[in-house]
Amino acid sequence: MEVYKIDITSWTASFRYPNLISGTQPTLEVPPLSTVLGLINAAAGQYLQHANLQLGYYFEYEAEGEDLETIYQISSKDGKPTNNAKSNIIYRKFLFNNFLRIYTPDENVAQYLSAPYFQLLLGRMNDLATVTNISAKEQLEKTENATEIKGQIIPFRHHLPGQIQALPKYFTDEFPRKNLGTEAYSIIGCKAKTFSTSLTAYKDKLPSGKEIDIYFHELNFE
Repeated sequence: MEVYKIDITSWTASFRYPNLISGTQPTLEVPPLSTVLGLINAAAGQYLQHANLQLGYYFEYEAEGEDLETIYQISSKDGKPTNNAKSNIIYRKFLFNNFLRIYTPDENVAQYLSAPYFQLLLGRMNDLATVTNISAKEQLEKTENATEIKGQIIPFRHHLPGQIQALPKYFTDEFPRKNLGTEAYSIIGCKAKTFSTSLTAYKDKLPSGKEIDIYFHELNFE
């Protein structure tokens, strides 16, 4: 498969668990599809339908930390926010020194990320990210029974080891926004051990020299 490889880095990142809104806020080890697609939308400066998009990605981090944050809880009346708010503190996990590589044969995605319209974030508004490299189109070698599946999410129907979590694939652009295509995934962190699979993937070598096998998601939201 011929793809563009888009490298993105950030000092911090955090990917919240869906439906978890109280107590310590943990972070997923890998961004959900909706986060990566939102990143592409931010670069494009518009909401994209993402029809027939082939997308793979790899995410790694150096360490995990915990921050103590002040939040403001705004009260509501008749379903609308008011001017009344109270402060609270929460513990929030975050990932440090992050690297995200996006793979896609779609030239438009590469062009959007070459000159982002809005700022790019890997989580919260202060998790700023930077595009550090976009390759020319490169050929990735197809591999059967991939063994180096790491730093990515794989649909749970393939029954791979990893944290199991239902994650949204995408959201609508209406208010309130709606989930599109929530599915169960195996979240396989970058520090996972090698294991055998029956998965078809594509081989790549990271800037660090580490070899990985990339699974491609087939996405269509038309």
